Amino acid sequence: MDVMTTYTTMGGAFLRRLARWTVWIIFGLLVLFVILLGYFFDPRVTVAVLASAVRQATPLVLGAICGLIGERSGVINIGIEGQMLMAAFIGFLVNVWTGNLLVAVSAGVLTGALLGALLAFMSVTLMIDQIIGGTVINILALGLTGYFYVAGLTTEGKLAPLPLGPLADIPLVGPVLFNNPPITYATIILVFLVQYILFYTRWGLRTRAVGEHPRAADTLGINVFFNRYANVIIGGGFAGLAGAFLTLEAVGSFERVMTNGRGFVALAVMIFGKWTPIGAWGGALLFGLASAVQTQLQFAGRVDIPHQFIGMLPYLFTIVVLAGFVGRARPPAADGIPYKKE
Repeated sequence: MDVMTTYTTMGGAFLRRLARWTVWIIFGLLVLFVILLGYFFDPRVTVAVLASAVRQATPLVLGAICGLIGERSGVINIGIEGQMLMAAFIGFLVNVWTGNLLVAVSAGVLTGALLGALLAFMSVTLMIDQIIGGTVINILALGLTGYFYVAGLTTEGKLAPLPLGPLADIPLVGPVLFNNPPITYATIILVFLVQYILFYTRWGLRTRAVGEHPRAADTLGINVFFNRYANVIIGGGFAGLAGAFLTLEAVGSFERVMTNGRGFVALAVMIFGKWTPIGAWGGALLFGLASAVQTQLQFAGRVDIPHQFIGMLPYLFTIVVLAGFVGRARPPAADGIPYKKE
């Protein structure tokens, strides 16, 4: 009887998983069909929309990776918005002062990492509420960047696209994936690198153990405090790279509150991807595609409705996807719970 119950349970789980994958396969094929159809009728617009989707997905997936490696180790980070904003500001200022884009990007990454260290100190050492800690970072970044912002600063330029030889000439795929600036390329590589590290290395195993059952991990000799500190600081570096992308690659200048909620959207993307880098990248690409489509609709002027409603489309799309397609997402068991060593 127990064997029959076990087989029934396994069969039910397999059927649910199969149904979920079937929905996503159908959805992916539908999106692919629409893209190919659009490319057939208007290649220029289709390529522009897809390239814009990849660019707009870049800061989102970097922010999502920041959040997920923190939460995989048990620390909630809602300060991603502040980390991105401060890194964008510092990266822009360093670019103004030095004219060296590499140094400016490094400064942005370092800024995000330092704010990650501040969050780790508040969450791991002081054991304050992690939501409050993240809110402190958001308010701090908003206040400092707004106060020290000076209008009219100019830079030598921004990171330019680097075509990858013949790959950039491939129809449809080439201009979208193989003709991008450096941070976009680095982000695509980092998605797969972090996926491998998180699920196929000893460090990743220890990180997931700390996020699921820190006391058991501590019993096995894993330093829970060091692991959480390291992951939150490294995650801050990812958020810093996202901020550097905004001022040094996407726009080339800084404006107050220019992150425009991307840090919070990154959290939604993280949940969409169920705390995996590749899943988060998929969610970021969907949101980026929705953003690119609404931008194209506004520029084309073919839809006679107020632009505010068109601008809502990516966020409505995110809500629908999260509510209707993702299903029940289970965070790490010790997520947000301070660890006290006995």
